[in-house]
Amino acid sequence: MKVNINISEDLIDTRLDTIIIRFHKACSRSRAVALINNSDILVNNKKKKPSFRVKSGDIITGIIPDTIIDAMVLHEKIHLDIEFEDDYIIVINKKAGMVVHPAPGNLTGTLVNALLFHDPKIGSVGEEKFRSGIVHRLDKDTSGLMVVAKTPKVLHFLQKEFKQRRVEKRYLALVSGILSDDEGEVNLSIGRHPVQRKIMAINHEEGKPARTCWKVKKYFKTACLVEVLLKTGRTHQIRVHFYAIDHPLIGDRIYQYRRYRKKKGIAYRQMLHSWKLAFRHPYSGRKIFFKAELPEDFLQTQALLESLP
Repeated sequence: MKVNINISEDLIDTRLDTIIIRFHKACSRSRAVALINNSDILVNNKKKKPSFRVKSGDIITGIIPDTIIDAMVLHEKIHLDIEFEDDYIIVINKKAGMVVHPAPGNLTGTLVNALLFHDPKIGSVGEEKFRSGIVHRLDKDTSGLMVVAKTPKVLHFLQKEFKQRRVEKRYLALVSGILSDDEGEVNLSIGRHPVQRKIMAINHEEGKPARTCWKVKKYFKTACLVEVLLKTGRTHQIRVHFYAIDHPLIGDRIYQYRRYRKKKGIAYRQMLHSWKLAFRHPYSGRKIFFKAELPEDFLQTQALLESLP
């Protein structure tokens, strides 16, 4: 659904997110906030905050994806690799290729579809059923650990923990080329790509601060295995940051330089794995730790790198 709203005198000083839900009744406030934060909704072709107060003459443009009707989110019997579960949380080892939640073009076969079959009560966790229980996300082709909330109170608690950066997220990645140092940090703001709005890019003017710490665990002839510690949680952060320093992830189909694209790939997806996850348990308050071993395709790619002459 296209958005094209000219601000008249009676709308002056109204919040941007309020304008969206006023003109598009099927759009919830949380959805409006997400669309604005993702730059899907712009004011005078510029990104603004959901709390931005509009002025006379402002023009709001963008696209609201086709609404996903909550009642139509299917409960599907899909295998889940569950690392831990109690009355409050589920820790999942997500397989590569699984989308986290339904969206236009991916209405079935997602993690949320599987969760609703596993425990239908999760359908009441969160304002939107198609994101039921989801605290944080992994890209479709990123494997590894995720935590899911089983009650609204736990969802709120964990979202706050992530926002306050009290959750420790460590990844393993295979990056192209040889890093010049054994460890380092990338501190570059990330925002929507100015032209290709579905992907992210380094954006010093309108992007959000993003910080990625890394340490080389193993050197290969043409690549490195790195351990990555996220200090922030921006969309595609690891992939964008390593692309920005000229060491894109092996197998990445989007954030990859042309000279690497032309080579026959040794991986069908980006070699990125959510390896370790640590956070406070929402009931006990005690810190709990989880670790997910590398999947077979990651190990096979490493073995191929080791075998290169």
